[in-house]
Amino acid sequence: MAVVLDINGLKNGERPRHPEKAHRPDSAAPKKPDWIRVKAPVSPGYFATQKIMRENGLITVCEEAGCPNIGECWEKKHATFMIMGDTCTRACAFCNVKTGLPGALDVNEPEHVGEATAKLGLAHIVVTSVDRDDLADGGAAHFAATIRAIRAHCPQTTIEVLTPDFLRKEGALEIVVAAKPDVFNHNLETVPSHYLTVRPGARYFHSLRLLQQVKELDPTMFTKSGIMVGLGEERNEVLALMDDLRSANVDFLTIGQYLQPTRKHHEVVRFVPPDEFNAYETIACSKGFLMVSSSPLTRSSHHAGEDFARLKAARASFK
Repeated sequence: MAVVLDINGLKNGERPRHPEKAHRPDSAAPKKPDWIRVKAPVSPGYFATQKIMRENGLITVCEEAGCPNIGECWEKKHATFMIMGDTCTRACAFCNVKTGLPGALDVNEPEHVGEATAKLGLAHIVVTSVDRDDLADGGAAHFAATIRAIRAHCPQTTIEVLTPDFLRKEGALEIVVAAKPDVFNHNLETVPSHYLTVRPGARYFHSLRLLQQVKELDPTMFTKSGIMVGLGEERNEVLALMDDLRSANVDFLTIGQYLQPTRKHHEVVRFVPPDEFNAYETIACSKGFLMVSSSPLTRSSHHAGEDFARLKAARASFK
């Protein structure tokens, strides 16, 4: 797949955009309500974490995706590592990660992630990636190598992976599951009716089937998925999505507010109030999820370590 980047007129430090986004009309950017506001990251812990990332030449989704929780997480030395580069082969309408033709994989990256995990003293780590449709296995072997490197440096650290969908990459999922991460996360992102406009390069039922296959390959592995709300979805669509995830035996559901990175991205149709997030959490728990995290600022990796401990306790309570 060839991707042409429109770089004319870019200012210093500005990200190259996929043509789809570069020429998209500006969408509305409504003012954020009070419950969305977060403090700017200025703590010593934040800068210490940033220093370790820079020294090891690592990329984090916290920075690339503009996560609102970066100040809180980095202060605690929690970070989500983004492997396989900073350039994605897809152009999802919600995502702030750069799109284009990625470079070659860094064969030393798994080792660097393992070293950084040790320096940060992480008890739980989250590893995600850009989509790499250009690779024969979608980057599955690189995920597996990263898991092994973390285990070698930090045998007690629990590992959560947040993977792409490995669309049309036969055998890729098996490679990642065989490496034995503790949690396998793949986000559905939105309801099926919005895939063409929000996540056009993906297929809803393929993503759902991916999560189901993880349980078929390893019934003991925790599975997790997340969605954004505020994209124009209907309440009954969110509830139907919950049922789909439970039919795939997914253990953990996260629901957070979609926040528009720029006016070239999908508009925020609505800021969902906190009481509706609470209602979603109550309903999801009644449907049988072991864990549910639902709030305006919930993100897939937010409080991942604490949530993993709660997830294990929830499973143990059912035995």
